[in-house]
Amino acid sequence: MLIKVTINGQARQIDAEPDMPLLWILRDELKLTGTKFGCGVALCGACTVNLDGEVVRSCQIQAKSLEGRSVTTIEGADDKVASAVKAAWMKLDVAQCGYCQSGQIMSAIGLLSQIPMPTDDDIDKSMDGNVCRCATYHRIRAAIHEAAKAL
Repeated sequence: MLIKVTINGQARQIDAEPDMPLLWILRDELKLTGTKFGCGVALCGACTVNLDGEVVRSCQIQAKSLEGRSVTTIEGADDKVASAVKAAWMKLDVAQCGYCQSGQIMSAIGLLSQIPMPTDDDIDKSMDGNVCRCATYHRIRAAIHEAAKAL
């Protein structure tokens, strides 16, 4: 099945099976490996991307639903919100092992795009489902507040 989709601002035509997850299109077909495989059932958040302005788990989005849509991955996240989030992550040394961080960052970008000055409760609700095995949750929350201030 030939699919026309915009990935990180670039129009693409991808030949994929209709039920192939977006995650595998990104990683295997397009070699965009910043989006990670974690659980495959949308419970960990490692595969989080932006689809038409919405935060989604790419392991659960099938190729057949991508026609004419727009996907932003960690590699393409470069607007002012993304820049503020990435700068805050670096400033506060959020990452420990780093495996979950692309999903964490994409979720944080989605949150700050919707709620420019989130409360701790907003952050907890928005980031729920993004698992960090290193338990850097307090640094993640602090970095989101730091990014909000910078914006």
